[in-house]
Amino acid sequence: MHKVTVQPSGRAFEVEEGEAVLAAALRQDLVLPYGCRNGACGTCKAKIVEGRVDYGVYQKRALTDAEKEQGKALLCQARPLSDLVIEARTIGAAKDIQVKVLPCRVQRMDRLADDVIVLYLKLPANERLQFLAGQYLEFLLRDGSRRSFSMGNAPHDDELIQLHVRRVAGGQFTEHVFGKMKERDILRFEGPLGTFFLREDSQKPIVFVASGTGFAPIKSIIEHSLHKGIARPMVLYWGGRRPKDLYLNPLPQQWAAEHPEIFRYVPVISDALPEDGWTGRTGFVHRAVMEDFPDLSGYQVYACGVPIMVDSARRDFTAHCRLPEDEFYADSFTTQADLASPK
Repeated sequence: MHKVTVQPSGRAFEVEEGEAVLAAALRQDLVLPYGCRNGACGTCKAKIVEGRVDYGVYQKRALTDAEKEQGKALLCQARPLSDLVIEARTIGAAKDIQVKVLPCRVQRMDRLADDVIVLYLKLPANERLQFLAGQYLEFLLRDGSRRSFSMGNAPHDDELIQLHVRRVAGGQFTEHVFGKMKERDILRFEGPLGTFFLREDSQKPIVFVASGTGFAPIKSIIEHSLHKGIARPMVLYWGGRRPKDLYLNPLPQQWAAEHPEIFRYVPVISDALPEDGWTGRTGFVHRAVMEDFPDLSGYQVYACGVPIMVDSARRDFTAHCRLPEDEFYADSFTTQADLASPK
């Protein structure tokens, strides 16, 4: 048993032998930033101020050798070898929400693109899933594995849970969704999970950056913000390879038309073909942000999508656009293929 003290909050908790720091914190209702919980996204990175840890199994892009030398570790993988003092933000908003394991029924399946299906899940009649806009759930599969998907609906619109599922070549679960799943199928999940949600205690304007189905949790956050009347200026950059990848393109266009005083939308396409007739912004989505916002020092950024986009945005916004590191919030969509190559 080792004691971990979190600075600057001064909160402390005990970690069992062989237990990861993050798991122990969550078990004792202390919420620290986290995303994937498997060493792939880097959201739970924190500084070890005092003490020693076993770093566990993780991906090099989530924790570089240079960051290790600076004393950083991934709390979802790090196991204490002594008492620790760590430097990490504690998150109050998520601690009051109960994480549940629930059954659900597939109510509807909408195919919005060749490789995107929106699943609508219905809970038992006496259940509602309380969650923060931007959080995710994990399906519990029969073989003991889990698959993570962010809620695409806002918390106030909770009659059905909405998930945006992109087909991953060779992906066991997504191939099942696209090939065999049918309405009325029963699934089990655990949720809500994650610390990707709107920090409502800030008044800073917001830049949202999404790639592909990374639009789902950002859709949830934007709909929540508009529903609550949050008046902070917001701009969404949504990137895809081809225009068809922006599978709900009319929706952010509608938000921009209905709320022009606070919301703007910039779709960005990286690999348009001549037959697409694309006349909008082109290139990498995070580069479009950098062109429009050379100074992000007064903003918050919420980024969600494939790891390479999230990692590039984090690096370039903080290095070149003066974005404070603690104002970059991200959810990196790691697949099972991403997790198959640790270290």
